Amino acid sequence: MIPHWRTRFNGQFTEERYRAFLRALEEMAGSQIEFRTCETPVFLPRALLHEMVESATAILAELDTDDYRRASNRALPPAFTAPHEGSHPDFVQVDFAITRDSEGELVPKLIELQACASLYAFQLMLPSVYRQFYDLGDLKTLIGGLTDEGYRDLLADIVLAGHASEHVVLMEIEPGLQKTLPDFVVTEKLLGIKTVCISEVIRRGSKLSYMNQGREVEIHRIYNRVIVDELVSKRIEYAFDFRDELEVEWAGHPNWFFRLSKFSLPFLKHSSVPRAWFLSELNEYPSDLEHFILKPLFSFAGSGVKVEITRADIDAVPEAERGEFLLQEKITYAPVIETPHDPSKVEVRIMFLWPKGAKRPRAVTTLTRLSKGLMLGVDFNKNKTWVGSSCSFFED
Repeated sequence: MIPHWRTRFNGQFTEERYRAFLRALEEMAGSQIEFRTCETPVFLPRALLHEMVESATAILAELDTDDYRRASNRALPPAFTAPHEGSHPDFVQVDFAITRDSEGELVPKLIELQACASLYAFQLMLPSVYRQFYDLGDLKTLIGGLTDEGYRDLLADIVLAGHASEHVVLMEIEPGLQKTLPDFVVTEKLLGIKTVCISEVIRRGSKLSYMNQGREVEIHRIYNRVIVDELVSKRIEYAFDFRDELEVEWAGHPNWFFRLSKFSLPFLKHSSVPRAWFLSELNEYPSDLEHFILKPLFSFAGSGVKVEITRADIDAVPEAERGEFLLQEKITYAPVIETPHDPSKVEVRIMFLWPKGAKRPRAVTTLTRLSKGLMLGVDFNKNKTWVGSSCSFFED
């Protein structure tokens, strides 16, 4: 989207260089990468990045109220509501589709927001591997003047919170099987913490522990990567209850995953936010249903979303479940990334860290996803190139 950088990058690209890039990425990550990493980064115009950061910050401010806190209590599943959630989340991501307005100008539109950890370690590493293979000049990837060292320190302050790394764990469900495993490995290298499957956490009274090289070690803080939807669907057994009073702190408290989520969309009034309603609050359907999608509130990775809907699809949602579904205005992604074949569409995730005691979160970096299909998921991009996960570079 910065034309001269796009031309410059595309002129350097070869398939051989891309394969070498993937090998170097896996070597640096210390793990096989199961998700598709795109051939190209995204070159974000400074004004567009600024607009997304400002919009995301304003959106989060709309939700940082006592009224929304009370309203979002309904989003918390009783079986997974943990005590001591704190006044704000540690991690927030706000996802924007890049669209064009009626005059052809680039405009970000909110797709989703979430208050759980994303690929914070992997996204620090990824730009450096692009730089190994392409001349990217003095373009930046960290927001607000952050250096790599400053980013690492900020992440460490939130994940470790002053605890010795031995007593902090990254907790996930079957981490060795997750596509995000490379991020876990890089996090271990960056912060010195271990990755532990939730089923392997040991409980002794109100304390939790894990086995480390044959020793049982107390857990004082959990870098939480567990998605409850997956925990339930896989029927994973584990030794503690999220509702318990445990002698452990959370980096990424479980409650915030539900409070800041698709559930938030009907409460937002920002100009970048599409119209959205809970089905339970709709007395009549919009006449132009072809411009809307139907999505469940707490599914993961886009599962259950219906893009082409009819009145029958909406009527089929049981009355008791209508509060758990959204009718949301469609967003049309613009094909803005020039590639050797068809242009790609792009979604930009603005990634925030929220330090303890800070009044507002800090935008730190981006994660981008490119697509040529109807949606951004893998199933819509099979056998396509210049799609997948990436990052943004931008001018200072």
